[in-house]
Amino acid sequence: MAIVVALGTLLGAVPFGPVRFGPAGALFVGLAIGALDPRLGEGLGLVQTLGLALFVYTVGLAAGSGFFRDVRRQLPLMGGSVVVLAVVAGAAMAGGALLGLAPPLRSGAFAGAMTSTPALAAATSLAGTDEPAVGYSLAYPVGVTVTILVVAAVLARPWRARRDPDPVAGVGLVDISVEVDRGGRLGDIPGVADQRVRLSYLARGGRTRVVSPDEVLLPGDRVVVVGPAAAVAEVRDRLGRQVTEHLADDQRTVRFRRFLVSDPRVAGRTVGDLDVPGRFQGVVTRVRRGDLDLLAHDGLVLELGDRVRVVAPRGQLPGISALLGDSERKVSEVDALSLGVGLALGLLVGLVSVPLPGGLTFALGSAAGPLVVGMVLGRLERTGPIVWGLPNAANLTLRQLGLLLFLGATGLASGQAFAAQAFTGLGLRVVLLAVVLALVGAVLFVALARAVGTSAPRAAGGLAGFVGQPAILAYANGRAVDERIEAGYAALFALGIIAKILLVQVIGSG
Repeated sequence: MAIVVALGTLLGAVPFGPVRFGPAGALFVGLAIGALDPRLGEGLGLVQTLGLALFVYTVGLAAGSGFFRDVRRQLPLMGGSVVVLAVVAGAAMAGGALLGLAPPLRSGAFAGAMTSTPALAAATSLAGTDEPAVGYSLAYPVGVTVTILVVAAVLARPWRARRDPDPVAGVGLVDISVEVDRGGRLGDIPGVADQRVRLSYLARGGRTRVVSPDEVLLPGDRVVVVGPAAAVAEVRDRLGRQVTEHLADDQRTVRFRRFLVSDPRVAGRTVGDLDVPGRFQGVVTRVRRGDLDLLAHDGLVLELGDRVRVVAPRGQLPGISALLGDSERKVSEVDALSLGVGLALGLLVGLVSVPLPGGLTFALGSAAGPLVVGMVLGRLERTGPIVWGLPNAANLTLRQLGLLLFLGATGLASGQAFAAQAFTGLGLRVVLLAVVLALVGAVLFVALARAVGTSAPRAAGGLAGFVGQPAILAYANGRAVDERIEAGYAALFALGIIAKILLVQVIGSG
C-alpha cells in the first residue's frame, strides 16, 4: 500500500495534456501492481472501507452546511440526474446486447463506468457469479478517465449561471477609507443594515476609534468600509468619496489582527454570539477559512481553524485572543471523540438494510452512509459540548489519506481480473461499452446542468457525485477553489448510489 500510494502520487502529478490524474494515480498504479500477484490484492476490504468512509465523511462535514442551504436550488439538477442515469442504464442494456455481452457483464460495465461499488455488490448478488466484477474492473478506469477529461473541459470553459449565485471564493474583499459628505444613521445606509459590508475604523475630531453598532455618521467623519468591491463602491457613493490616506495604517490606538479559532466552545457559534462590539468595543470584519476570505456577518457560524480578523482598541486584543483560543497547536489536533462517533454513526447508518422486491435488500453502505451522516452533522455544527466540524487543515489531510487508501486498495484488489481480460476481445468490448456509457452519462449531465442554470463549478462537482468517484472530486478541487464543487458532489453522490443500485438490477435481470 505504501508503494502504491507513493508511486500513485508521482503518476498523479504527471501532466497528460491538460489533465493530471491526481489521487486517481493510486488506482492505476494499484491495478498494475495487483496484476503481478493475486496475493497482493487479498484482505484489503477493511482498508477500502476505512479509506472510503474517511473520505466521504470529511466531504460531508465540509459540504453539509452549503448543501442544506442550497438544496432547493439543486432540486432540478438532482431530479434530472436520475433521468440521465436511467438513460445510461438503457444504453447499457442496448449496447451490451449489440456487443454480445451477457447481462452480468453489462451490469458490471454499468457499475464500473459509473464507478459504483455498492451497485457492483447488488449486481454480483443478483448474478451469483464473478462476471460483474470482471466488467467492473475493466470499466472502472474508463469511467474515471473519461469523466476527468469532461470535468477538465467544463472547468476550462466555464459558463455564466443564471440561477447559481457567485461563489464566496470568487468574490474577493476590499477595504477603503471614505470621507463622509452625507451622514446618517448606520442602519439607514444601504449595504450596512443587511451586512453586505462592514464598517470598522472611525476618525472624528482627530481621534480614531471603532465604529459602534448604533453609530450616527457626521459630515467630515472618515470610516473604513470592508466588503465585496461592488457593495463597497455603493456605500462609498452614498456616503461621500474615497480618500488616499487609509485609516487602517494608523494603529496607535486601534489595531486589526487575525485570531485563530481554536477553542471548541467558540466553534459552532455565530459571529453575533461573540458580541465583540459589546464586550471588547471592536468589530469582526473578515473570516479566513481555508482559501476562502469571508465577509463577517452576525449569522456566520465559526469553525475550528478559522482566522478571524478583528478591529479593536489595542488594550482589548489579549481578551479577544483568550476568547477565541488563538492556538496553532490546539487547532492542529483532531478531536478523536467527535471523529470516531461521527464515523461510527455513518457506518451504522450504512449497514441499515431496506427490503426490495425480489428478495433483495438495499443499504447505503460505507460510501453513502458516512456521507449522509457527515452532511447532517456538518449542518448541525455542534451538539452540546461536541463540535462535529474539523479544522480545515485536518479535514483535508484526513480526506486525502482516506482517498489514497481507498483507491490504492481498489486497484490492488482488481488488478488480477483487469489483467486477465483487459487485452482480450471480450475485454475490449466491455471497455468500448464503458466508454460509451461514461460519455453518454457525462455529456447528458453537463447538458442538464446548463439547461437548469447551474454553474460550471457546481456542474463539475455534481458530475463527480453523479459518477460517484472521489478522485474526480479531488481533481475538480485541484483545478478550482469554489465551494460549489463540494456542494454539487454532496447533492448527487448519495442519490446517485441509490438510483444505480436499483438500475443495475434491471440491467442484470434482462
